[in-house]
Amino acid sequence: MTRREWIALISAAPLLKGAPNAPTAPVAIAKCASYDEDVTARLATMFGQLGGLDRIVRGKTVTIKLNMTGSPALRVDGRPPGATHYVHPKLVGATAHLMGQAGARRIRFVESAWGTGGPLEDYLLDSGWNVRQLQAAAPGVEFENTNALGKGKKYARFTVPGSAYLFPAYDLNHAYEDTDVFVSMAKLKNHETCGVTLSMKNCFGMLPASIYGDDAGVDEPNESPTSGRAKTMHAGRRQPSKSALPELDPTSSREPGYRVPHIVADLVKSRPIDLAIIDGVESIAGGEGPWIKGVHRVQPGVLLAGLNPASTDAVATAVMGYDPRAARGTAPFRTCDNTLLLAEKHGVGTTDLRRIEVRGVAIAEAIYRYES
Repeated sequence: MTRREWIALISAAPLLKGAPNAPTAPVAIAKCASYDEDVTARLATMFGQLGGLDRIVRGKTVTIKLNMTGSPALRVDGRPPGATHYVHPKLVGATAHLMGQAGARRIRFVESAWGTGGPLEDYLLDSGWNVRQLQAAAPGVEFENTNALGKGKKYARFTVPGSAYLFPAYDLNHAYEDTDVFVSMAKLKNHETCGVTLSMKNCFGMLPASIYGDDAGVDEPNESPTSGRAKTMHAGRRQPSKSALPELDPTSSREPGYRVPHIVADLVKSRPIDLAIIDGVESIAGGEGPWIKGVHRVQPGVLLAGLNPASTDAVATAVMGYDPRAARGTAPFRTCDNTLLLAEKHGVGTTDLRRIEVRGVAIAEAIYRYES
């Protein structure tokens, strides 16, 4: 990227009015060419640049939302999912190890496993992960499939503070409430519906299909879900189980490019992210998974971490070669509203690169264009 291109990027005026007083926090970037490098050392350096893990996790329960979208059986070019559209298990294990060293009391890995309410450990095994190795990475490691009630006795209701966009509240697995620290561990990817999927879009996967899924119960949750959330959350063709609150305006747009970004911004506002980690060592471009036509493998060779998800995603979007404050109709938000700007308007954090301190590797040195 030339200096002229960089100045143009950070100076681009948004077409949507942002929140000038939205909070911000530093974002760390590191180069990491492959998962064969010492990813633990890379992450340790980045966490140190953010002020250290000790002050965040010592003596606390940490819940880490993984990004494992889609069935483990689906592959890109036959490659393991961690090398394409899932977060990589080496990074997951390294993160747990460092948090254990920093004094975390309990580390719970969570994900809404596609098409099942069964144990997350089984889903990990199907994905080719070494579950025992993850369990041994730190003391107190647990796993929870948040696609249904799981090990909890009841769902936790997260109310959206202030003015919600779509739903006034969201009913989620207990793991998202029974924690002191919430971490979103995402992949540096495009998304067919939302343009990009990073630490905030990763939270769409918190929604239990038992309540918000296509085969959710009408009155009460279906604790054995077997499908996704396209009818309810993407297209709004049905409401969630009546045990949860209905959407605010059933006459609002049914377009996925409107609904999903607004839901994500609501979720991040109601269940704040304390630490965002983004795996950009190896990934895919053109979509979020192998079911999207035209996806292809890329090797950006970067890792990102930050304490504010909106700011972290803004930097990550810039690393992908996009303007994080681009309006609808502009790449990568060609057919959708910009989730980052919606979160900024909610007061989650700034997306203005001029207000975000980047530590470690500069954006201009880390940039990897997802589109030529």
